Amino acid sequence: MVNITVNGLPLEVAKGTTLLKAAKLVGIKIPTLCYHADLPAWAACGICVVKVEGSPKLFRACATQVQDGMKIITHDPELYEIRRTVIQLIMSTHPNDCLSCPRNGNCELQTLAADFGIRDVPFEHRVPEIPLDDSTPSIILNPEKCIKCGRCVNVCQQMQDVWALEFIGRGDGTRMAGAGDVLLNETPCIKCGQCSAHCPVGAIYEKDETRTLMRAIRDPEKHVAVQIAPAVRVAIGEAFGMAPGTISTGKIYAALRMMGVDAVFDTNFSADLTIMEEGTELVKRLTEGGTLPQITSCCPAWTDYMEKYFPDMIPHFSTAKSPMMMQGAITKTYYADRAGIKPENIFSAAIMPCTAKKFEITRCEKMYSSGQQDVDLVLTTRELARLIKALGIDFNSLPDEAADSPIGRYSGAGTIFGNTGGVMEAAIRTAYNLVTGKELEDVKVNAVRGMEGVRRGEVDIDGTKVRVAVAHGMANVRDVMREIQDAREKGKEPPYHFIEVMACRGGCIAGGGQPYNTTDDVREKRIAGMYADDEKSVIRCSHQNPEIKQIYKEFLGKPLSKKAHELLHTNYTPRPLYRK
Repeated sequence: MVNITVNGLPLEVAKGTTLLKAAKLVGIKIPTLCYHADLPAWAACGICVVKVEGSPKLFRACATQVQDGMKIITHDPELYEIRRTVIQLIMSTHPNDCLSCPRNGNCELQTLAADFGIRDVPFEHRVPEIPLDDSTPSIILNPEKCIKCGRCVNVCQQMQDVWALEFIGRGDGTRMAGAGDVLLNETPCIKCGQCSAHCPVGAIYEKDETRTLMRAIRDPEKHVAVQIAPAVRVAIGEAFGMAPGTISTGKIYAALRMMGVDAVFDTNFSADLTIMEEGTELVKRLTEGGTLPQITSCCPAWTDYMEKYFPDMIPHFSTAKSPMMMQGAITKTYYADRAGIKPENIFSAAIMPCTAKKFEITRCEKMYSSGQQDVDLVLTTRELARLIKALGIDFNSLPDEAADSPIGRYSGAGTIFGNTGGVMEAAIRTAYNLVTGKELEDVKVNAVRGMEGVRRGEVDIDGTKVRVAVAHGMANVRDVMREIQDAREKGKEPPYHFIEVMACRGGCIAGGGQPYNTTDDVREKRIAGMYADDEKSVIRCSHQNPEIKQIYKEFLGKPLSKKAHELLHTNYTPRPLYRK
């Protein structure tokens, strides 16, 4: 511990604490722009400069560590003018189109300009003319708005290990672009959207398709069916002033019906369906022989990454589709038949926490198993929140409503799919039943819970020891994959039997389409909300869901049946890192 003072306030802090964090401990907020709690300090913007008594220099608070006896000054008239000037300099190379910007009202630069009362910029306004990059189906790059904070590049290269973004050029000509200065869709980009989630301005954002949904709702020939993903229910409330982790499932159903949607389903149902297929597949591999470890395949950003960076792992992948794609296929087959609606007249939309889901629906590998495109449209949590506001719906005052049947009911296991470790835990609950014919006495599987980047454990299934690993954040996944490759090359037994992977830190609860300003504190609150939803559920295991039992009895037969394979399973293809 070291002793310092911050604006005359004595403080004892741990050695290695930054000035930024030290000031926060005594309730002092130092303005920042390039800093993000998820990332190592970049010290690019210079807005967080502070003074240290006895030194003629200014120190960047985000990257400077405390030293014993330091006397720090975080705010005075001179620092105010310096920060104001830095903000004005940034604004001098930034477009003045706030009204049409996707981050209008939720832009960190806009907020700082308002906080500092900036009404004019005394510098020449010179915005570089750089074309928009809308080559991917998921996210859009607008380099003209880039403030060179470095967040997106750091996220892509360090946190996600994808290396699809980089800075091109030097000095005043520096710009953000796809790696190798090619279009983003030609790079190794996995469309996870973490770059857009961490961008402080409108330089990277999701492709907005809210008007497409509204056109479908207005079309009298279309029967609009919408599903909502597990993680949406604990995050969307943040857009309406609710605390992170607040469960707002019933309000989302109500809001969708107020919009004019014809049927409201829940992706949690198909998460239960996924567990039946994926869990049965795991048991079959364990008992009858098969490629081990089995790796989960629910995350489209992860499957894209695997196809590009680890194509030799394709045999390890579960062939089960993601819950979203299963729900789409079932909506246009089983539901269509029961409702007496032609599949081609159903418009299947999904509300997802993930920008990669916009890419997933365009994949050709069995994503048209119903004879149509199984899912026609994906909106992110952010898009749905904007649409609710645009339609004048008072979200906070909505009554809780229920999802429609027969593909809307779900178990607690379906809910926790949105957390890192959730898919693994849900699978273990059902795998135990498939192997033993008995129910787990305690369905809470602590071995796979937590926020460590990689968690390893062993689960006892009635005497059978199943070695498992959970990884989230793509940079952590690389190490687990190399463990498997190393064991294979040395002719050793695989280190694991079952591996869960999610591309985004914390899992889908922190997906690239979730509300902005996600930090570990927010992640933990959203995760707690998911587990709370699970714990209050009467049904905790996927195989106990009566609507799951019903669909197998009436339509699918049994897990891994011929019909189940036609509708609920897929295949994977090695992909080049750079597309020509």
